[in-house]
Amino acid sequence: MQNFYNAKEDIVSEAIDGLIASAGGKLRRFDPSSYARVVVRTDWDKSKVAIISGGGSGHEPSHAGLVGPGLLTAAVCGGVYASPSVDAVLSAILEVTGPKGCLLVIKNYTGDRLNFGLAAEKAKAMGHKVEMVIVADDVATANTAQPRGIAGTVFVHKVAGHMSESGASLDDVLATANAINGNLRTLGLARDTCTIPGTEKQDRMAANEVEVGLGIHGEPGVAVETFDDCEQLMKDLSARLIASIDTAKSHIALFNDLGGLNGLESAILFKAFMSSDLAKSAEYVMGPIPIMTALDMPGFSITLVPIEDAYSEALMSKTECDVWPTPQKIVAANPITPPKLDELDFEPSDDASIRSFLNTAIDACLTMEDDLNVLDAKVGDGDTGTTFALAARTVKSELDNLPLANGSDLLAVLGDIKGKSMGGSSGVLFAIMLANASDAFKADPNWSTALSAGLDAMQKYGGANLGDRTLIDALRPALDQMVAGNGIAKAAEAARSGADSTAAMLSANAGRSAYLEARSLDGFADPGAEGIARIFEALASNI
Repeated sequence: MQNFYNAKEDIVSEAIDGLIASAGGKLRRFDPSSYARVVVRTDWDKSKVAIISGGGSGHEPSHAGLVGPGLLTAAVCGGVYASPSVDAVLSAILEVTGPKGCLLVIKNYTGDRLNFGLAAEKAKAMGHKVEMVIVADDVATANTAQPRGIAGTVFVHKVAGHMSESGASLDDVLATANAINGNLRTLGLARDTCTIPGTEKQDRMAANEVEVGLGIHGEPGVAVETFDDCEQLMKDLSARLIASIDTAKSHIALFNDLGGLNGLESAILFKAFMSSDLAKSAEYVMGPIPIMTALDMPGFSITLVPIEDAYSEALMSKTECDVWPTPQKIVAANPITPPKLDELDFEPSDDASIRSFLNTAIDACLTMEDDLNVLDAKVGDGDTGTTFALAARTVKSELDNLPLANGSDLLAVLGDIKGKSMGGSSGVLFAIMLANASDAFKADPNWSTALSAGLDAMQKYGGANLGDRTLIDALRPALDQMVAGNGIAKAAEAARSGADSTAAMLSANAGRSAYLEARSLDGFADPGAEGIARIFEALASNI
């Protein structure tokens, strides 16, 4: 199973039901048993020009998600990537059109032009005033016989919807919609194509490739480029778009997520856009937001429209639709300087035995990096070895600058290094342990009791105890042996026994393993505990 769908033939109707249920009574639909999948405003009274759009489904939230005051009056939903029927469009026209008439807004695809066009002609023959705007904003296909209509369509929705809400005539609504339609420029790219329910996904891009200008139904683009980094990608896209606009004018830019980007990708790409030459022509920005999508397509499009008197008020006006991304004025970033944190104050010093101890622990961490990563991949996220090794490399690089002859200062500095270099919860936990051990060492300069006190603090904040399948199962027994005066060899034996015991523990009460079921844990030692055991074994063998 790749998607949460039920029967293929019910996808669109069930999705409409979900939209209606979430709309708080603001939307209604034609009866699901009818031939038409149409969503309309609940508050519509036919006293104004109706704005109708639609087309194939699979572009959500467009088009039904844009039904509401100041946007669409109704949306006619076809099957996935399939135009709705003539009868479905005609029924929508008849349902919402009053004496002032209606405007149809469609994208430039043959099925939409034919079905909406014939429905418009039939409605006219029945005495209704109907006009149509066909959006063809795709820069990639601008020089072809039929340029595509893509994300820029939503700007026409907004302008026409505002004019309607203001009580304008059909002629005025049409004129304003045409004014912005002629100025729209959109270009997109993706690192993979879209999905179509029930159809095997095409695999036409290599792992390091992106396709420029592909359509919102997965139609092939005009170029395939190698992906190096996001800034270069945006630079190339910007050059193509800039060639199609008047850079002397101020623009509004829409950054449209095509539906398959994760949040990090979207934010990083948007940052690259804001740093590009293209952004220099934009005074306002909308997004990043998915508004005209393509079923899981991991890509984006950028639409630019110049700010013109003919439609700027309509475009900038507020709307009640939660989906609509209100244009935001571009403001230069003003980073905040973080508060200055107290720096640890210490004098570097040397102690041969402590240096030897640290070097042995460092070498152990570096040697076991790959082994621990392999083990962690079975029960966690595969980075325990790297986490230990990263901290070890940092300590190694600072070894000559450490206060090796001052136990309290050394523990404090090591805690600071662990917190900054290890990352994740491990780094914080070791930082807590060593900071508390530093305080304990001041009161009683005994390494064993100080580290044991630090471990108490780690357990307090981390919440792990013996038997919870964590590094505590190796570290606690080892330090208990040290506190009892039994020496490093006994401590190493205790750590090994504790680490091995975790392989038989079929549940974990802390750490990432706590989210795994028994069969994922059986026979595999906790990687943190294994790492602690190996460090103690290395220390014992170095005596």
